[in-house]
Parts: sequence; C-alpha cells; structure tokens
Amino acid sequence: MIDLALLKSLNEGTKVERLGALKRAVAAASFPTVDPRMVNNHIHTTYSFSPYSPAAAVYAARAEGLATCGIVDHDSIGGAREFIQAGAIVGIPTTIGIETRVSFFETPFGNRRTNNPDQTGNTYMVLHAVPHEKIEAVQAYFAPLRGKRNARNRKMVERINALYTADGVSIDFERDVLPLSQYALGGTVTERHLMLALARQLLALGKAKLPEGVSELDIMLAEYDLVGTLKKDCIPRVFVPATDECPSLSEFVRFSGEIGGILAYAYLGDVTSSVTGDKKAQKFEDDYLDELFEVIYSAGVRAVTYMPTRNTQPQIERLRRLCERYNMLQISGEDINSPRQKFVIEKMQEEQFSNLVENTWHLIQHENGNLKEEKP
Repeated sequence: MIDLALLKSLNEGTKVERLGALKRAVAAASFPTVDPRMVNNHIHTTYSFSPYSPAAAVYAARAEGLATCGIVDHDSIGGAREFIQAGAIVGIPTTIGIETRVSFFETPFGNRRTNNPDQTGNTYMVLHAVPHEKIEAVQAYFAPLRGKRNARNRKMVERINALYTADGVSIDFERDVLPLSQYALGGTVTERHLMLALARQLLALGKAKLPEGVSELDIMLAEYDLVGTLKKDCIPRVFVPATDECPSLSEFVRFSGEIGGILAYAYLGDVTSSVTGDKKAQKFEDDYLDELFEVIYSAGVRAVTYMPTRNTQPQIERLRRLCERYNMLQISGEDINSPRQKFVIEKMQEEQFSNLVENTWHLIQHENGNLKEEKP
C-alpha cells in the first residue's frame, strides 16, 4: 500500500485536484521496473468501494510494478475518465469496464447459485473494454439502477438498526452512508458502505475496540478488516434481495452489444478460503459449470473473467478447457477493494497464464478502437 499521506492527497478534492496531486506525486516518484506479465483488470475505486480514488488506484498500480491496470466499479463507470487521464499521467496503459449483477431468472439458473454469495438467480458479470465514446451512455444506463439499489440499501439500514438496537446503533442513510460514497458524482452505494457505517458506529460506541496508541493507518486497516468481518456475518442477516435493479441476461447482452464492450461471466468457483477475506467457504457454480457455459454461450456471452490466485489448479484447468471449447476470451483480474491487498498478481508469472497477458492488450486495443498500444 502507498504512503497514507500520499493516499490522502490523491483521494481528496475534485477530480482536477486529484489529477494535479498525481502529477506532483509522479514527478517525485521512483517507480520500480515494470514486469510485463503483471496485469490486473479488476480494480475497484471509490466510485464503488475501495480505499483508492481512480487517481490513487492508478498510482498504486504503477508503484507496485503493474504493466497495465483496469477499473471495474460496481454499477458505475463514473471514475473511468479520471482513471484514463491518470494512466496517461503515470505512463501506464489502462482499460475500463463496469461490474454488475444480472438476473438469470429467464434461464435454468433462476433458482440456483452461480457466483453471488448473497442471492441465487443473480449473477455477477463484467462489461470490459468499454469504448471511450460510450462511457456516458453506460453511466446513464446505470443511473436509475443505482437509484433503485439505494431504495434497497435504505431497507437494509433499517434492518441493521433493528439488529443492533441493543448496542445503541442508529445509522442514518443520508448522514452516515452517502458521505462514504461518490454517489453524488455518479458512484454506487454498496453493501460494504453500509458495513463501514456500521463499523464506525460500533467503534465509536466501544462495541468494537482498537489497540491503544494505534496510528491513523492502523485505524483505516482495522476499519476495513471489520467491514470484511461484518460483510460475512451481518449481511446474511439483513440482506434484502435485489430485483428491479438488475437487468436480465438477455437485456444486458443486448446492451453490451449496443455499447460495443466485451461482456464476461465472472467465474468464482467453490470457495474454501477467501482471498479478500469477506467470503465464507461456500458452494458456487462448480457442480453445474458445463451446463452454465452452455447457457451463457447460447445467450451471447463470449468471455469469462477469473482470478488466478482464487482457484485451485483443477478448477483453473477445468475452466480453461471450457473456455477453449466455447472459444471464450479469457480475462484476468484480482478483486481490489481493500488496503491490505496487492495490486500485482504474482501467479501471472506462470507460463500457463501468458494468454491472459495477451488478452489484456486485446481489451486495451478494443476500447481504443483497435489503435495499437505499445507493450512495455
């Protein structure tokens, strides 16, 4: 993680101010040599949930030695322009996209779990490589869905307050949750924002404790750790199912084609231990992965994104065989939304993942109208 004072300067103020701070930081920086195998197409920013603004995320990515970096916030592409401009300042190629939940109720998976820990029939997908001239169209498409999501968020806040009444918790959505997000600027409010508001109240009330004499950095890390714990333990008890905020599979395939992006199914696989620390051991799509591939391919999906460090070698080999059978583009990315996580994916050094590096350059070229980008 980058220095806390630097992180603050890259997170605060307007987009123009953050990019100005980034220029000053780059002028004073001594970056490591880039490893061309280090690519990451799944970085979250403050436009969904993350300790990093788009400018800070790009700086942190380059500071760790990434060759390229990609933004995929939940239900928002509001940080994409800042991310692109930050990449130009830092000198690192970028790719942009958006992650969302898609309803599978029109498919045989309407009542089965795919890759969503919280809800059956509801599937995470990523629209990668959005052409830059389509950013505003994508943002406009999701604006009403973000509003509907907030209606559900408010219901969950009510449930949180009822669950923690004995602890003195009283969260107000407008006062305690919205200021933690970039919603006013087109960002999304996620369940993690609700958990951060809860974590801060529990700490303030003395219901959760920090060691004596901790630093400001330790406090931030402790908050994020508590968010991860609460997401595992609290969200299942207060969760309100998402309905009309999620487009159907056929609708989102249609929209993705209209935009010209690359729509990918986000493979999770049965979880035994969680990389990000916020998922319990749980069964997901592995028992019926062959059938799932048939369904998404028939629907028009032509790409799969996955995280090499999250899965076992047998899971990876099976997934890659299916991708080859259906001629699915394979996309890599490590889900970055916590200050303890590394941006680099060291497993990408393995020769078996060389195609994922090449495919990242395909994403970059696709969204830039197939203009050739020079590889490091």
